[in-house]
Amino acid sequence: MRILGIDPGTQHLGVGVIDSEDNGDNIVCVHSEVLSPPKRDPIYQRLHKLHAGLVEVIEKWKPDSVAMEQPFASKNIRSALAIGQAQAAAMIAASAAGLDVATYAPAQVKSAVTDHGGSSKEQVQEMVRILLRLPAEPIESDAADALAVALCHVNAYRAEMLESRSRQW
Repeated sequence: MRILGIDPGTQHLGVGVIDSEDNGDNIVCVHSEVLSPPKRDPIYQRLHKLHAGLVEVIEKWKPDSVAMEQPFASKNIRSALAIGQAQAAAMIAASAAGLDVATYAPAQVKSAVTDHGGSSKEQVQEMVRILLRLPAEPIESDAADALAVALCHVNAYRAEMLESRSRQW
């Protein structure tokens, strides 16, 4: 199973592609990057560039499904709205390719990777590096977050498969 993980943002959108066997063993990082349209561009142009970049990623890496982090709305409503717009652009790219999209809360993603929903960005980065057996050099934060979302999706898929098997008994 190939999963495209997305950490949405209008300035930096993290992308991570992983391959996983159905049982969740042997998970491999296939690709990661950060899409960063020029900050000076109007929001509609940045969204278009993000969408186009994701279409390219989907066409090149051919994922089976897409997992995306849900916007975190703290006190900055304007920021949450922008993240929601980036999420919508990503959902449209996935839907146009006929892919299902699963969304996960930030705490759920952190918990899936570090066993603690309140983990720091640095802890998430390090655990992603360890779990995917990546080189020691630091991975970009947004790319690490996207890979963490993909790993969260693997965990959710495994849990669903186990639950399905237990119902059959």
